[in-house]
Amino acid sequence: MKLSDQALGALMMALQKSLLEQSDIVPVLRDMNFQVDENEKLMVLNPPNFKIDQNQEINEDSNIDNFETIGSD
Repeated sequence: MKLSDQALGALMMALQKSLLEQSDIVPVLRDMNFQVDENEKLMVLNPPNFKIDQNQEINEDSNIDNFETIGSD
């Protein structure tokens, strides 16, 4: 059995939520309800959601134009 794209996205949202809120991911994962779809892949029936404050200030150091990476770019 494998994860569906939807379930993978739900897990990534749970990770983003825990990072953004600086909270433990375990309760979010424990609360997820799963179902197997017709292709025998797991689906999440209650994916996590969260809101981002639109008025939050952005640090100038996080400007995408100044972003440098090392590796396979």
